[in-house]
Amino acid sequence: MNGSSASVTTFLSVQPVEATDDAFWDQFWADTATSVQDVFALVPAAEIRAVREESPSNLATLCYKAVEKLVQGAESGCHTEKERQIVLNCCRLLTRILPYIFEDPDWRGFFWSTVPGAGRGGGDEDDENARPLAESLLLAVTDLLFCPDFTVQSHRRSTVDTAEDIHSIDSCEYIWEAGVGFAHSPQPNYIHDLNRTELLKLLLTCFSEAMYLPPSSDSSNTNPWVQFFCSTENRHALPLFTSLLNVVCAYDPVGYGIPYNHLLFSDYREPLVEEAAQVLIVTLDYDSSTSSSPTVDGTTTGTAMDDVDPPGPDNLFVNYLSRIHREEDFQFILKGVARLLSNPLVQTYLPNSAKKIQFHQELLVLFWKLCDFNKKFLFFVLKSSDVLDILVPILYFLNDARADQSRVGLMHIGVFILLLLSGERNFGVRLNKPYSVRVPMDIPVFTGTHADLLIIVFHKIITSGHQRLQPLFDCLLTIIVNVSPYLKSLSMVAANKLLHLLEAFSTTWFLFSAVQNHHLVFFLLEVFNNIIQYQFDGNSNLVYAVIRKRNVFHQLANLPTDSQAIQKGLQRKKKTPEPISRTNSQDGVSMEGSRPAAPAEPGTLKTSLVATPGIDKLTEKSQVSEDGTMRSLEPEASQLSPEGNPPTALNDGEPWSGEASHTRRDRRRLSSASSSGQWTPTPDWVMSWKSKLPLQTIMRLLQVLVPQVEKICIDKGLTDESEILKFLQHGTLVGLLPVPHPILIRKYQANSGTAMWFRTYMWGVIYLRNVDPPIWYDTDVKLFEIQRV
Repeated sequence: MNGSSASVTTFLSVQPVEATDDAFWDQFWADTATSVQDVFALVPAAEIRAVREESPSNLATLCYKAVEKLVQGAESGCHTEKERQIVLNCCRLLTRILPYIFEDPDWRGFFWSTVPGAGRGGGDEDDENARPLAESLLLAVTDLLFCPDFTVQSHRRSTVDTAEDIHSIDSCEYIWEAGVGFAHSPQPNYIHDLNRTELLKLLLTCFSEAMYLPPSSDSSNTNPWVQFFCSTENRHALPLFTSLLNVVCAYDPVGYGIPYNHLLFSDYREPLVEEAAQVLIVTLDYDSSTSSSPTVDGTTTGTAMDDVDPPGPDNLFVNYLSRIHREEDFQFILKGVARLLSNPLVQTYLPNSAKKIQFHQELLVLFWKLCDFNKKFLFFVLKSSDVLDILVPILYFLNDARADQSRVGLMHIGVFILLLLSGERNFGVRLNKPYSVRVPMDIPVFTGTHADLLIIVFHKIITSGHQRLQPLFDCLLTIIVNVSPYLKSLSMVAANKLLHLLEAFSTTWFLFSAVQNHHLVFFLLEVFNNIIQYQFDGNSNLVYAVIRKRNVFHQLANLPTDSQAIQKGLQRKKKTPEPISRTNSQDGVSMEGSRPAAPAEPGTLKTSLVATPGIDKLTEKSQVSEDGTMRSLEPEASQLSPEGNPPTALNDGEPWSGEASHTRRDRRRLSSASSSGQWTPTPDWVMSWKSKLPLQTIMRLLQVLVPQVEKICIDKGLTDESEILKFLQHGTLVGLLPVPHPILIRKYQANSGTAMWFRTYMWGVIYLRNVDPPIWYDTDVKLFEIQRV
């Protein structure tokens, strides 16, 4: 497809061409020296649309012919350089054209129809000929991905005449990389890597039909391309799944530990790894909240992931992922994901000496899918402190992205993963490990545990993130509540941060300015109660901080409820524009070598996200029994949450994030509450939740300890914290506190709302990351909006 091909596409739009005119069609793929970038440059969007509108039959023939060439290449095994070139050119051409087929609803069914009279030589293959074009295309691409000497190493060292017949080879022997289910690591071959990358790009483009449909909550809306590709029709499903997973998890971007290595050698693996990660997460786009897979008669069977007995999901990739169970496979996956997630944090003494990968968002989606679909993997992750190798990079990304409007999606997925992990007791226990790795982060210097790190980062997000993160506050505090019963010893820095949050959230203007703001106070009180009741002994720092800030608790207990006081509280809001003041939070010096979190560069592209469900839909309450096991609370029992407020109707329709309408978003804003004019606080409303504030434990603690601390100060003329802390360390409240409340954990539960959120987020990431060539740029995408910051 040389320079003249531009005129060829123009010709296509005006003159119908016979399908049999091979000399004409061959000029599209016969040329030798093209790249995918050339194809994008030579075939402009306007011309593809012109052919589609003016000469639909020519576009149909072009697609059909290109697929036919791929099928022929797959049949013959691509033994000559010329055949390989034709296959790659058809691949590039289809990658260019498909988005323009998908954006037009009239064309969407085209690939799922059979092409009349398009038999492949003779009528003896009628059953084969009846395949829709899409199926022929997908099967040809999967065959080509295991084509000896084209995409995999040939096992036979001999002449062409004994070349391996592509239909007789067992592709399980040709898995691309050692790892899960495969022990042999093939010799790296950059030509094979390049060819695989081009074929995977075409696959991803086939799957991207999902981008051209508006978001819908209907989870039965399956992607026909993915459905067929991940079905038993694809004889390479298992080796392909394994190849993609292993290529991603085995990748080491540092390159043999030689600094600047990545500047000397072009890394052919990285584009393949990125493409593999993207194809993998798209094939795993499956709504697990239907939690069971439909059986043949359409009824559903138990949960697809927990039991091996019911048939797993029809999607083989989800099925295989959910059935991985060997410890060494889990270790390989976890180590690989942790290595890659930590890559942007690897600080070397030589700037730019290590290669920085860019696909951490795809990795986070993959990690989420692994934990969501394979509970054994989740338990493996939490079994050792290896989970901290995932936690630290996530906290790094959250802290780094907190001021950047274009990275709201990254903030959400990081928080979702931590919410999922926090539902398991082991996560809280693991957080007690001392934090010694000093990743440069823009947070105060502290000495303590991973729990301290988590609390300090969350405090930073809440006090200095941008406005659009406010819907995440519920979620951040839920995570802290979930882990709080297991935290053995908080540092003074983290203890002060928690009290600063309580102080900020319990001001009257904040409590009265939105219908659900008081939930945040309930969450924080629950954190203090859990620590005092279950971990009093090691937490003298927190107890001291509570004593120092005791007025905050007294003010809450005496919160005024009359109309006049409510109005006065709201007036105070107008004078305080800053949502949460950062004064008196005692932010120390930030860590050495850290950069402050920066906002997005103006003009940065971002994709919109759908709203996610409220915290009450996102989680389900479980009670921890004496023996440490969890019992799910019946919805009736938890109708009154521990805060005792019935779930507000608002949470149903209240977007929890995303591109909500302005009135809704403003209602959530700390500083502009009733601008929507729909809701005003009343004395009854304040009373309804004030009476349920769980203050008994803290008040009892203050009642017992404050006089003792004051006495020490007077007796010894003390102003020295260390003496008081020493006293508190040896104090005990055994028998003096109310009976400990049962521990409540809010566990993430899959639901179709989050499934849809993941779909829009994932495709948004893929859209923005594929810029060379810009596969979907300027096409009429419907799943999300492309916006500029």
